[in-house]
Amino acid sequence: MKFEKHFPTDPLKPYIQYYVVSENESASEYKVFPSSGMVMGFQYQGQLASLAGHQENKLSSAGISGISDGYKIFKNSANIGTILVYFSETGFRHFATHPAHELFNLSLSLEDIFDSQSVREVEERLSMDSGDHNRIRTVENFLLSQLKDIDQDKLIIEAVKLIYQSKGTIRIQELNKKLGISASPFEKRFRQLVGTSAKKFASIIRFNSVLDSLHESKSLTEICYENHFFDQAHFIKDFKQFTGDTPENFKRFS
Repeated sequence: MKFEKHFPTDPLKPYIQYYVVSENESASEYKVFPSSGMVMGFQYQGQLASLAGHQENKLSSAGISGISDGYKIFKNSANIGTILVYFSETGFRHFATHPAHELFNLSLSLEDIFDSQSVREVEERLSMDSGDHNRIRTVENFLLSQLKDIDQDKLIIEAVKLIYQSKGTIRIQELNKKLGISASPFEKRFRQLVGTSAKKFASIIRFNSVLDSLHESKSLTEICYENHFFDQAHFIKDFKQFTGDTPENFKRFS
């Protein structure tokens, strides 16, 4: 299995965190946990499907997943190859006119977001490209062609920064006070740019802080209180929503 990270060229660095070239010779099922930004994917070979219960939903070979507040299960065919684009928290808005929150908990075809002819041209080029460098260059050229000349929302970028600094434990009321903005306009701007409410985004950041802590030699009680959970029951409930498992089981088998 291959999972290699690559970084964008300078014009895209403010909006794209990194790319991943992922290949797998074997068919498999796997979980994806909530992350802080949207992810775009191009399958240059093979097929990907999402699983919900016993239902299998084949996904477009060029698609995008919005922010999610729970884990998702995917199934890939044998010999799959994918270029993944990991957007920064506010990056997606610089490529598409769709408000980011409209993609919350969804996986859509890129043809629902961008010009279908442009998407098909990228897919055709990728099918002919050889090597990671050429495939990433094809995807970058597509992204550059879609990049919009709009100002970054510095207030929302600062909000994201403060949420990270608190590891997702800052109260939204406190965030509004620090930023000098009332709740309603802040929430509207945050959802449109980031893809979910500030409260849900903070809970995702806190969850990922918990995941990092599980690799350290700390007890679950320590992790629970370090991440400002009121009690273990609340901690376990949130963790199961994000992973489908208890913290104890997850720590044991990870």
